Formats: sequence, C-alpha cells, structure tokens
Amino acid sequence: MFKRTALTLAIAALLAAPAHADLTINGFASIKAGMTLDNDATLYGYDDDLDFKNESLFAVQVMSDLGEKLSVTAQLMGRGREDFNAEFEWAFLSYQLSDNLQLNAGRLRTPFYKYSDFKDVGYAYDWARVPEAVYNLDFDNIEGVSLYHTTTLGSLDSSLQLIAGSFDGDAVVTGLTVQAKIDQVLGAAWELSRDGISARLAYLRGDTSLSNPDIDALTGILTASGLGAVARAIDVNEESSTFLGLALTLDKNDWVAVAEITRTEVDDSLIAEQNGYYVSLGHRFDSLTPYVSYEKRDNDAKRDIIALLPQGVPAQLALGVTQAVERFEVKRDAWNLGLRYDFHPSAAFKAQLTRVNNDITDDDTSLVTLGVDLVF
Repeated sequence: MFKRTALTLAIAALLAAPAHADLTINGFASIKAGMTLDNDATLYGYDDDLDFKNESLFAVQVMSDLGEKLSVTAQLMGRGREDFNAEFEWAFLSYQLSDNLQLNAGRLRTPFYKYSDFKDVGYAYDWARVPEAVYNLDFDNIEGVSLYHTTTLGSLDSSLQLIAGSFDGDAVVTGLTVQAKIDQVLGAAWELSRDGISARLAYLRGDTSLSNPDIDALTGILTASGLGAVARAIDVNEESSTFLGLALTLDKNDWVAVAEITRTEVDDSLIAEQNGYYVSLGHRFDSLTPYVSYEKRDNDAKRDIIALLPQGVPAQLALGVTQAVERFEVKRDAWNLGLRYDFHPSAAFKAQLTRVNNDITDDDTSLVTLGVDLVF
C-alpha cells in the first residue's frame, strides 16, 4: 500500500508541475512467454511449465521540461515476476549546461554496457533478452551524478559520460542474494561512431561491501577459530572493485553485428573474477530480422583461498570454505537462434531458441521464448 501511495503522489506531483512546463509521457512494455524443453530444468527464471509473467514488464516514463534548461525525469516499472508492483527505476534532474554538455543528478542507470540505458526496452534490440553472459551485474542503478558530453572529433561522433555516486540495496551475485553497498563509484563510458559503426569503452571502480547470512556466519566461525586471515580473504568489506567493458557494433546495409566483452574484479574476496562476452549477427529482410548469437561466461573460483587453510582444520569447516569459494565459479556458454518481426511501427514479435551448456554440471538446457516488445 505504501509503495502505491508513494507512486501515486509522485505522479501527481509531476502532473501538477507549473503551467509553463512541457510534459512528455511515454513508455514501453514486454509481454513474453517461455518454457524450458527439458523436464525439471530451469533457466533465466523459467521452468518446464509455460510462464507468461517471468520476463513481462510494463513501464511509464514522465519527463517535465521546467524551462531555463532544467528538466525532471521519472521512470516507473512493474515486472511480472514481482506481480507488476511498480517501483522507480530512474528519477533524476537534468540541467543543460551548454549545447554539448548535460548534468544529471538522482537515481541513474549505471553505464556498464552498450545497452545499459535500454536493457529493459526489448524493442531497442533484436534478441528476446540481453545476453546473460555479459549483462549479469545486478547493480543496474546508482544514486549520484553524471555528466554527458557530445561532440564531433573529425569525422567521428563522440559521446562521453562521467559518473559518480553509490549503490545500497539488495542484489544477486552469481545466484547469491546479498545486501550490497558500493561506495565512491567513479566511472566513464566513451563511445565513438561513424556511418553505422561504433566502439564503446567503459570503466568503473568502487569500494564494495556484500553481506549474506551464510557467508557472514562462515567468516564468524573462521575468526573465532583463529583463522582470521582466511576470513578476511573471504569477506567482502570495502574491497576495491573494477569493471571494464568493450563493445563494437555494426549496423549497415541491413547487417546488424554486435559484440561485447567485460571483466569484473573484486579484490581480496571470495568473489570470482567475472569474464563474459558475446557475438551476435543478424540481417534485415524488410520487417524480418533473423539472428544468431553466441555467449560465454567464464568465472574461475578463487581456490587460492582454500589453500590458506592449515593442516588439521575440521573437515566440516574446510568443506564450508570450499563450497563458499566454488559457488562463484561459472563455466557456461549458450547459442541463441531467433527471429524478430516488426509487424507494427511500435511493436515487434520475437521468437528465440536458447541452448545453454553448463561445463561444471555437464548439463544442457533449452529454452523457447515468444513475445511482443513495444514502445508507446
């Protein structure tokens, strides 16, 4: 009840902006259904029963131009897997410092990836979903400020974003639900483009702290057992963390090619170095765009932490450390084969078959996804 009341008041406040303010309302939605083709298999929130809620969503964005180069933007989104309970995704002020320079402040989208700003807008890309091997950090938003600068460098269009802020909230890290706090986030994303070809480089850093009851209990036992060095190697307490991402795109002569590669590191912790990449190729035939993509996620467990355990440690404690470290190891790749059909100027139907191979468990899982993405 509180959430809905707060959202109602927020929308009312925007609609009650001064009479001279220009108000723009738009939005997007995805209606998707999916199911795995293997008995009792799960993937991306789906199982072997047809599910219409998991990836469906509805969002409304309201922007009010207050004049004098100042505007305010808010985006409300409801996800099917959360019973469409709407929450603020974005809420920020913008000030146009000059024709080429804009300052934003508030809740912003963290610019990790090529499609970070459009990650939830399925209509913006051909796939049924962004590639999970790369788009797996659960820190989509940041509270802070960003500076956008656009210009031309010779024959190249340049877009540079600088960002600073922090994150504090629940997150999921390699399947583990944690309370996350990332302070002193600083980063930059720079994109150069020309004639349908672009290259983008992103780098962000911050001080990361993660809390989880199981991990906290384990580090407490280790400390009480005189194994403080092992506990400090496991816990994630104000550890320096970095993200590096590179994206290359080509959209020319009806060919659409995209590739991204990323690396995420959290120093002095049990969080494995996270490496991922994907390559995608599609071709437009009028309103039809068939595509194929390959993605791979390769996270090596930090087994050197296990080696810190001295001889004679109780077997149960050694097992707990081993399991904690190895749960962050991921060795997985996937093929995606799909078709996009633009049956309406503002809507696209998509069908995608995904086949994921897990090298650790030696399991293969297939998933079929059908749906409509639209903007309004």
